[in-house]
Amino acid sequence: MKIVTSSQMQLVDRLTTEKFTLPSILLMETAGLSSVEVIEGEFPTAKHIRVFSGRGNNGGDGAVVARHLWIRGRKVELFLLGQLDETKGDARINFETVKSLSCIESRLSFQEISSSDQLQRIFSAPCDLYVDALFGTGASRPLTGMYADLVDLLNRSNIPIVSIDIPSGLGADSSEIIGTTVRAELTVTMSAPKIANILPPASHYNGKLKVVSIGSPSILFAESGSKLNLVEKEQITEFLKNSHRSSSAHKNEVGHVLLVAGGRGKTGAALLAAEAVLRAGAGLVTVATPSSCQQVLAAKAALEIMTEPVEETPQGTFADAAVKTVLELSQRKTLIAFGPGVGSDTKLFAETLLKDSQLPLLIDADGLNALAPWPEKPTTDASRPPVIITPHIGEMQRLLGDKLPTSAIGRADVVREFAVKNRLIVVLKGENSLIASPDGEVYVNPTGNAGMATAGSGDVLTGIASALLAQKPDQPLEAVVAAVYLHGLAGDLAAERVGQRSLIASDIIKQLPSAIVSLGGEFEKRNFHYKIG
Repeated sequence: MKIVTSSQMQLVDRLTTEKFTLPSILLMETAGLSSVEVIEGEFPTAKHIRVFSGRGNNGGDGAVVARHLWIRGRKVELFLLGQLDETKGDARINFETVKSLSCIESRLSFQEISSSDQLQRIFSAPCDLYVDALFGTGASRPLTGMYADLVDLLNRSNIPIVSIDIPSGLGADSSEIIGTTVRAELTVTMSAPKIANILPPASHYNGKLKVVSIGSPSILFAESGSKLNLVEKEQITEFLKNSHRSSSAHKNEVGHVLLVAGGRGKTGAALLAAEAVLRAGAGLVTVATPSSCQQVLAAKAALEIMTEPVEETPQGTFADAAVKTVLELSQRKTLIAFGPGVGSDTKLFAETLLKDSQLPLLIDADGLNALAPWPEKPTTDASRPPVIITPHIGEMQRLLGDKLPTSAIGRADVVREFAVKNRLIVVLKGENSLIASPDGEVYVNPTGNAGMATAGSGDVLTGIASALLAQKPDQPLEAVVAAVYLHGLAGDLAAERVGQRSLIASDIIKQLPSAIVSLGGEFEKRNFHYKIG
């Protein structure tokens, strides 16, 4: 699903009217009605509802919401911040409709608000729900005056708030907080999410987000110019179906990962990654590790994990000469994953592996630190198998040799540029992890939680991504996007069981099968052609 700016959304709305002859007032009607259906589903017991509208189109949406809530039996008060004479177009039509109806209906009222004193009196009486339809995507500077006073009253009320499109006070095209902002419990956004709906910290003000269609054809969003995408559950389900093993599959058909990992004192990283490889569905995993670590790994590893010793330094890390052994071991493998626990003193090893490997290559953790700053032209051959890197913010800054922007949208731009320039798939790990592809598209992952900021969590992602890449090497981007989503979902399931504070990396692996089955459904559990009896 595309994430759009306010101008891109305006373009889609305009083209919907011009090319597909859907009148703008019908789009407003559908937006309001769709919002009401969501509100009724989330707050079925709310009988007395107050709607606060601005003078623009977001306010017009609020007027439609008020009318349809009244039609469905609610007591509704619509407050217009400003004068009716100051409104125009579709919004004015809908305000006038509510005003006319309020003259003859006791359960529907309409009032113009011109001062903060009027607002204070309104909030002195109780109600069940507030609807924020003040500005939507129209805000571009901090709220002041009675608008800021209203937001303060809403936020202090302890009554649930539903925002229409985005919480008022946010700038639609920014991930940053620009001033006083509504803290919504639910946000209903039209057609496609906006940047402020998705990227933190602005997204923290949205509460639960619901995206509703108002009739704009999907082709218009594809042509909108947006390079930002929200990862959806349905696309992960589709990937799992497409990569589902046949009933006649054997272990070599579903991928053999060569995991280059571990070092003295860091064998745990290799073990976590290797177990995640198998739990995510690869048929085989071989861990290449410094020779003095091999016995430790073999003793602690699950029975299904194979190990191979390679040349080491006196410090128990990968010797430069070990790259030749690793490249020999990579024959008849599907993918190489390099980095967990290897130490950062492996620069020549890492550069040679990056240059000479003929398989898809995933690099994480110490492998990235060894390559920092990123070589100028490491992947100039377009025919080279894909390279995937999975840095956290600190590792990305070391690769760049520069600070990342503090804003999420700024980081998305930098990661996109890096991926395009170097023909890489880049996963920037963190809250709402970003996946950037060589074609310039950036995908925002919605799963995961703060409890996953724990030792070994990144090693688990390395294992999951390696396994999915090994099973579907012809779809590297789709595999990486699915891996990031499943990693976050498994972390969410783990947090439900043990809480975020107590969550450790192995908890994520334990919940990975449940995450996969929850998305893959019945076909993930069985694939019978027939039943006996």
